Amino acid sequence: MGDATETKDAMRIVITQNTTLDGRIEMLDPWFDPADQDEELAAELMRQTEQEDVLLLGRQTFEDFRGYWPQQTEDTTGVAASLDAAGKRVVSSTLTDPGWANTTIISGDPFEAVRAMRDEPGRDVIITGSITLCHALISAGLVDLYRMFVYPYWQGRGRSFFPDGHPGTGLRRVEARAFSGGVTYAAYVPLAGLGSEQDD
Repeated sequence: MGDATETKDAMRIVITQNTTLDGRIEMLDPWFDPADQDEELAAELMRQTEQEDVLLLGRQTFEDFRGYWPQQTEDTTGVAASLDAAGKRVVSSTLTDPGWANTTIISGDPFEAVRAMRDEPGRDVIITGSITLCHALISAGLVDLYRMFVYPYWQGRGRSFFPDGHPGTGLRRVEARAFSGGVTYAAYVPLAGLGSEQDD
Protein backbone atom coordinates (compact mmCIF):
# COMPACT_ATOMS: atom_id res chain seq x y z
CA MET A 1 0.00 0.00 0.00
CA GLY A 2 1.11 3.56 -0.64
CA ASP A 3 2.19 6.04 1.99
CA ALA A 4 -0.84 7.60 3.70
CA THR A 5 0.75 11.03 3.23
CA GLU A 6 1.04 10.56 -0.53
CA THR A 7 -0.37 13.58 -2.38
CA LYS A 8 -2.69 13.35 -5.35
CA ASP A 9 -1.95 15.04 -8.66
CA ALA A 10 -3.32 18.54 -9.08
CA MET A 11 -6.43 19.08 -11.15
CA ARG A 12 -6.00 19.55 -14.89
CA ILE A 13 -7.92 22.23 -16.77
CA VAL A 14 -9.34 20.51 -19.87
CA ILE A 15 -11.29 22.14 -22.69
CA THR A 16 -13.46 19.63 -24.56
CA GLN A 17 -15.22 20.95 -27.65
CA ASN A 18 -17.21 19.68 -30.59
CA THR A 19 -15.89 21.36 -33.72
CA THR A 20 -16.37 21.41 -37.47
CA LEU A 21 -13.66 20.55 -39.98
CA ASP A 22 -12.90 24.26 -40.27
CA GLY A 23 -12.46 24.58 -36.50
CA ARG A 24 -15.77 26.28 -35.68
CA ILE A 25 -17.27 25.54 -32.27
CA GLU A 26 -20.12 28.04 -32.49
CA MET A 27 -23.07 26.05 -33.86
CA LEU A 28 -24.73 28.26 -36.46
CA ASP A 29 -25.83 25.26 -38.54
CA PRO A 30 -27.36 21.98 -37.23
CA TRP A 31 -24.17 19.87 -37.46
CA PHE A 32 -24.28 18.59 -33.87
CA ASP A 33 -27.07 16.78 -32.00
CA PRO A 34 -26.30 15.60 -28.44
CA ALA A 35 -28.95 12.89 -28.76
CA ASP A 36 -27.42 11.43 -31.93
CA GLN A 37 -24.19 9.65 -30.99
CA ASP A 38 -22.93 6.20 -31.93
CA GLU A 39 -22.12 3.74 -29.14
CA GLU A 40 -18.35 4.12 -29.49
CA LEU A 41 -18.53 7.89 -29.20
CA ALA A 42 -20.88 7.71 -26.22
CA ALA A 43 -18.49 5.27 -24.52
CA GLU A 44 -15.54 7.62 -25.08
CA LEU A 45 -17.46 10.52 -23.58
CA MET A 46 -18.30 8.44 -20.52
CA ARG A 47 -14.65 7.36 -20.19
CA GLN A 48 -13.63 11.01 -20.07
CA THR A 49 -16.45 11.87 -17.67
CA GLU A 50 -15.17 9.23 -15.25
CA GLN A 51 -11.90 11.19 -15.02
CA GLU A 52 -13.74 14.40 -14.13
CA ASP A 53 -14.07 16.06 -10.74
CA VAL A 54 -15.55 19.40 -11.84
CA LEU A 55 -17.64 20.60 -14.78
CA LEU A 56 -16.88 24.30 -15.28
CA LEU A 57 -19.27 26.33 -17.46
CA GLY A 58 -20.04 29.87 -18.51
CA ARG A 59 -23.50 31.15 -17.68
CA GLN A 60 -25.07 30.71 -21.13
CA THR A 61 -23.84 27.14 -21.59
CA PHE A 62 -24.85 26.31 -18.02
CA GLU A 63 -28.39 27.55 -18.68
CA ASP A 64 -28.50 25.63 -21.97
CA PHE A 65 -27.40 22.43 -20.19
CA ARG A 66 -29.80 23.02 -17.28
CA GLY A 67 -32.69 23.50 -19.69
CA TYR A 68 -31.92 20.32 -21.64
CA TRP A 69 -30.19 17.52 -19.75
CA PRO A 70 -32.38 17.26 -16.62
CA GLN A 71 -35.35 16.72 -18.97
CA GLN A 72 -33.73 13.71 -20.70
CA THR A 73 -35.32 11.13 -18.41
CA GLU A 74 -35.00 8.35 -21.00
CA ASP A 75 -31.35 8.99 -21.85
CA THR A 76 -29.57 5.63 -22.23
CA THR A 77 -26.04 7.01 -22.68
CA GLY A 78 -25.64 7.89 -18.99
CA VAL A 79 -24.76 11.51 -19.84
CA ALA A 80 -27.87 13.03 -18.21
CA ALA A 81 -27.37 11.14 -14.93
CA SER A 82 -23.66 11.93 -14.94
CA LEU A 83 -24.23 15.64 -15.44
CA ASP A 84 -26.87 15.73 -12.73
CA ALA A 85 -24.49 14.11 -10.23
CA ALA A 86 -21.39 16.05 -11.32
CA GLY A 87 -19.87 18.85 -9.28
CA LYS A 88 -20.69 21.89 -11.41
CA ARG A 89 -19.27 25.41 -11.19
CA VAL A 90 -20.74 28.23 -13.24
CA VAL A 91 -19.00 31.55 -13.88
CA SER A 92 -21.59 34.31 -13.56
CA SER A 93 -21.92 37.75 -12.02
CA THR A 94 -25.73 37.68 -12.33
CA LEU A 95 -26.91 34.22 -11.21
CA THR A 96 -27.94 33.94 -7.57
CA ASP A 97 -29.69 30.56 -7.56
CA PRO A 98 -28.25 28.00 -10.01
CA GLY A 99 -31.39 25.84 -9.90
CA TRP A 100 -29.43 22.64 -10.52
CA ALA A 101 -28.11 20.29 -7.85
CA ASN A 102 -24.39 20.21 -7.03
CA THR A 103 -23.72 23.63 -8.56
CA THR A 104 -21.50 26.39 -7.15
CA ILE A 105 -21.54 29.92 -8.58
CA ILE A 106 -18.19 31.62 -9.26
CA SER A 107 -19.08 35.31 -9.03
CA GLY A 108 -15.54 36.62 -8.58
CA ASP A 109 -12.44 36.50 -10.76
CA PRO A 110 -12.67 33.31 -12.87
CA PHE A 111 -8.89 33.28 -13.45
CA GLU A 112 -8.27 33.26 -9.70
CA ALA A 113 -10.81 30.44 -9.30
CA VAL A 114 -9.19 28.37 -12.07
CA ARG A 115 -5.69 28.91 -10.70
CA ALA A 116 -6.92 27.75 -7.29
CA MET A 117 -8.43 24.61 -8.86
CA ARG A 118 -5.13 23.92 -10.60
CA ASP A 119 -3.50 23.79 -7.18
CA GLU A 120 -6.11 21.45 -5.68
CA PRO A 121 -5.55 17.69 -5.62
CA GLY A 122 -7.98 15.89 -7.86
CA ARG A 123 -8.74 14.89 -11.40
CA ASP A 124 -9.98 16.86 -14.41
CA VAL A 125 -11.83 20.15 -14.56
CA ILE A 126 -13.79 19.94 -17.83
CA ILE A 127 -14.97 23.02 -19.71
CA THR A 128 -17.19 22.63 -22.76
CA GLY A 129 -19.18 25.11 -24.83
CA SER A 130 -18.71 28.35 -22.84
CA ILE A 131 -16.87 29.99 -25.74
CA THR A 132 -16.16 33.32 -24.06
CA LEU A 133 -14.81 31.61 -20.93
CA CYS A 134 -12.74 29.12 -22.95
CA HIS A 135 -11.21 31.87 -25.08
CA ALA A 136 -10.31 33.85 -21.95
CA LEU A 137 -8.63 30.82 -20.32
CA ILE A 138 -6.75 29.99 -23.53
CA SER A 139 -5.50 33.59 -23.78
CA ALA A 140 -4.43 33.47 -20.12
CA GLY A 141 -2.47 30.23 -20.64
CA LEU A 142 -4.55 28.31 -18.11
CA VAL A 143 -5.42 25.24 -20.20
CA ASP A 144 -3.58 21.94 -19.67
CA LEU A 145 -5.31 19.79 -22.30
CA TYR A 146 -7.37 20.44 -25.44
CA ARG A 147 -9.86 17.78 -26.58
CA MET A 148 -11.41 18.13 -30.02
CA PHE A 149 -14.29 16.06 -31.39
CA VAL A 150 -14.29 16.95 -35.10
CA TYR A 151 -17.54 16.54 -37.05
CA PRO A 152 -17.54 16.09 -40.85
CA TYR A 153 -19.06 19.47 -41.59
CA TRP A 154 -17.71 22.75 -43.02
CA GLN A 155 -19.53 25.73 -41.54
CA GLY A 156 -17.47 28.61 -42.92
CA ARG A 157 -18.40 31.07 -40.19
CA GLY A 158 -18.73 31.37 -36.42
CA ARG A 159 -16.29 31.48 -33.52
CA SER A 160 -13.41 29.03 -33.53
CA PHE A 161 -11.75 26.79 -30.94
CA PHE A 162 -8.99 29.35 -30.42
CA PRO A 163 -9.84 33.07 -30.18
CA ASP A 164 -9.22 35.23 -33.23
CA GLY A 165 -5.76 36.77 -33.14
CA HIS A 166 -4.40 34.18 -30.69
CA PRO A 167 -0.65 33.83 -31.26
CA GLY A 168 0.74 30.69 -32.85
CA THR A 169 0.55 27.83 -30.35
CA GLY A 170 2.52 24.59 -30.61
CA LEU A 171 0.62 21.48 -29.54
CA ARG A 172 1.53 17.83 -29.02
CA ARG A 173 -1.07 15.18 -29.76
CA VAL A 174 -1.51 12.67 -26.93
CA GLU A 175 -4.67 10.79 -28.00
CA ALA A 176 -6.53 10.12 -31.24
CA ARG A 177 -9.50 8.01 -32.34
CA ALA A 178 -11.94 7.75 -35.23
CA PHE A 179 -15.58 6.70 -34.77
CA SER A 180 -17.85 4.85 -37.15
CA GLY A 181 -20.27 7.77 -37.37
CA GLY A 182 -17.63 9.97 -39.01
CA VAL A 183 -16.45 11.89 -35.95
CA THR A 184 -12.72 11.98 -35.17
CA TYR A 185 -11.21 12.77 -31.78
CA ALA A 186 -7.81 14.10 -30.78
CA ALA A 187 -6.34 15.52 -27.57
CA TYR A 188 -3.41 17.92 -27.41
CA VAL A 189 -1.20 19.44 -24.72
CA PRO A 190 0.54 22.82 -25.16
CA LEU A 191 4.23 22.58 -25.87
CA ALA A 192 6.51 23.95 -23.14
CA GLY A 193 6.52 27.73 -23.14
CA LEU A 194 3.65 28.00 -25.61
CA GLY A 195 0.21 28.66 -24.20
CA SER A 196 0.64 27.28 -20.69
CA GLU A 197 1.04 29.45 -17.62
CA GLN A 198 2.58 26.45 -15.84
CA ASP A 199 5.57 26.69 -18.16
CA ASP A 200 6.38 30.31 -17.24
